[in-house]
Amino acid sequence: MSSPRALRGRLLDFTDDPAKAGASALRYIEDGILVMDGGRITARGPASGILPTLGDMPIDDHSGRLILPGFIDLHIHFPQSRVIAAFGTQLMDWLERYTFPEESRLADPAIARAMAAFFLDELLANGTTTAVVYGTVHAGATDEFFAESAARDTRMIAGKSMMDRNAPDFLRDTAQSSYEEVKGLIGRWHGRGRQHYVVTPRFAITSTDEQLEACATLLREHPDVYLQTHLSENDREIAFVREIYPWAANYADVYRRFGLMGPRSLFGHSIHLDDSEVAMLADSGSAAIFCPTSNTFLGSGLFDRDRLAAGGVRIGLATDVGGGTSYSMLATAGEAYKVLQLRRQTLRPLDAFHMMTRGNAEVLGLGDRIGTLDVGSDADVVVLDAGATPAMAHRMTAVDGDLEQELFVQMIMGDDRSVAATYVAGARAVRRR
Repeated sequence: MSSPRALRGRLLDFTDDPAKAGASALRYIEDGILVMDGGRITARGPASGILPTLGDMPIDDHSGRLILPGFIDLHIHFPQSRVIAAFGTQLMDWLERYTFPEESRLADPAIARAMAAFFLDELLANGTTTAVVYGTVHAGATDEFFAESAARDTRMIAGKSMMDRNAPDFLRDTAQSSYEEVKGLIGRWHGRGRQHYVVTPRFAITSTDEQLEACATLLREHPDVYLQTHLSENDREIAFVREIYPWAANYADVYRRFGLMGPRSLFGHSIHLDDSEVAMLADSGSAAIFCPTSNTFLGSGLFDRDRLAAGGVRIGLATDVGGGTSYSMLATAGEAYKVLQLRRQTLRPLDAFHMMTRGNAEVLGLGDRIGTLDVGSDADVVVLDAGATPAMAHRMTAVDGDLEQELFVQMIMGDDRSVAATYVAGARAVRRR
């Protein structure tokens, strides 16, 4: 458990969605103090009022820098760190040529352990303190991931991929074995400290009816776990789903028929949806997860945020490493801005930072624990430096104190170099390597 510590700097978080509440959703203190003790935020406010009460408590002085809730990434693959930036294919070929062979390596627990350590180092270096994580088909690799996360006290939501068809033999499980392995993982890790489990059928293509039924059974037996999978990312993928599920009205209907939609269900990509699929997501309370860097890198398509939002669908933001090209949620928000520009839509900086923090926390139903700087929240914090590079410092000379412009500079020019510090449960995170 971390010891008492205070941070001084410019405190910024959100009390509401700025797209709905406007500027009143923003909570900003130019010279503030954030007090952390026992892994929680215990006080916050203007420095003038809190400093005299701190006594000899250690203070990390980040004056001039922004102190925000730690970033939250809603869709990322921890086994794919070595295939990020793999050249020249779209989704289905990319999986066969790069991803599946790489994921087979994690049958070795030592490799899985090393990959988990590297992955968590990268997340924390980029200010991401919570992520929803895909594992491989190997239950042992997911054990290694959770063990590494627990050692760092990060709040992670992870699951073993479930694949019993249309995958290489060396990466297949069965409906029964995957049910038993996931049941064991839930028992070992879900609710242990800050760890959560997410049932993870990779996508409809790689699961039989029996395996999707097993997923539904797991959700009924453990109603507080999550579900994650992929939906309508790529034209060839969608055609394959249509071929192997001829009885389904569309791709989303496969998941609906098996009872996999709901408020704790996260559907990565959700690019090529018809009106009935949008309605299914909205009616079930499911979330569509926007993964802009992978959508452009793999040539999958352009996410239509405004259409989904108008249809009542909850939306989250994610990196999707390794199809995604950066661990940085800042860079991801910048790419989201560009994707939406091509859609003739706009992502305002306040909306982007809300998505990365409070918005993504609410998608997870964890808004009372993470995503804000509220007293009582987990002390997961990122400190951003708008002058982290010479080019950013030069650009900031023209910003003239405009906070929203500063946030936009971070979105477009920022990356891990912008992160001056990351705190996890009140302790400053350092690389383990």
